[in-house]
Amino acid sequence: MDSLGRHILVEFYHCSQDVLNNVQQVREMMLEATHRSGATMVTENFHHFSPYGVSGVVVIAESHLTIHTWPEYSYAAVDLFTCGETVDPWVAFDILKKGLECQETQYNELRRGILNFSDQLVGTRPTKAIC
Repeated sequence: MDSLGRHILVEFYHCSQDVLNNVQQVREMMLEATHRSGATMVTENFHHFSPYGVSGVVVIAESHLTIHTWPEYSYAAVDLFTCGETVDPWVAFDILKKGLECQETQYNELRRGILNFSDQLVGTRPTKAIC
């Protein structure tokens, strides 16, 4: 293991507006993605905005999965942050892409908690102690 976790930042474009605005469908999809990816759910919370849009989080023992939807733009922003080696965030990605009826994606996978960080100091900033 060279890092503590994987964080996939996803842009889902050209999605079903009906699905993006249905809090129950989004919730069920996120819970399925959690389960099928191998994650251990701790808690979940979803909210439907007026007049439209859904935000939700599934807190997992291995970190979290979040979604924020903009049905009026057929768009969803998703974070899939998993730690350890037992969860596959790409399984969650595939479930959400299919469930949202997404036509186009952009994503970036970040390694979090790089264990050999002293070998990769490019782009880092020194930290200051707060007393």
